[in-house]
Amino acid sequence: MLTIGNKFPEFNMQATVSNDVDSAFIDVDSNTYAGKWLLVFFYPKDFTFVCPTEIKAFGDLAGEFADRDCQVLGASTDSEFVHMAWRNSHDDLRDLPIPLLADIKRELSGQLGILNEDEGVANRATFLVDPQGIIRHVSVTDMNVGRNPKEVLRILDALQTDELCPCNWQPGDDVLAAA
Repeated sequence: MLTIGNKFPEFNMQATVSNDVDSAFIDVDSNTYAGKWLLVFFYPKDFTFVCPTEIKAFGDLAGEFADRDCQVLGASTDSEFVHMAWRNSHDDLRDLPIPLLADIKRELSGQLGILNEDEGVANRATFLVDPQGIIRHVSVTDMNVGRNPKEVLRILDALQTDELCPCNWQPGDDVLAAA
């Protein structure tokens, strides 16, 4: 599995960005959000139970991530058409403000090393990538355990200070001085 300090792989995928078939799909690649931080979170499957709670929570915080010059991208191994069908059928996802990447060839999830061998889908993985394309945070949880998007935002805040941030640090708290 790729980890902090590694270069995030180059990618080019279809993303679902709306519910209208005429405007629902765009191409997203490694350069689409050049110069920005990226939050790329993978979830196992559309039309499941834990996944929409996380996707909605990340979507609810998309503006706060954008305020920090960070683009949020959701991703799974489902197709862009399945993403659109799910958005259209799930009240919490209908107005989702973030793109959902379709990694149907499992190329990006495979390069990242996050494919679940038993299920053949992506594990629940989170990557924060700096503007130079370097992974600065990665976490992977069990398929049954949802993430805390507010914690990911806190980690982004800490990373963007470029300082030593102690345990439980919050924006506005003092950072540590190296002795």
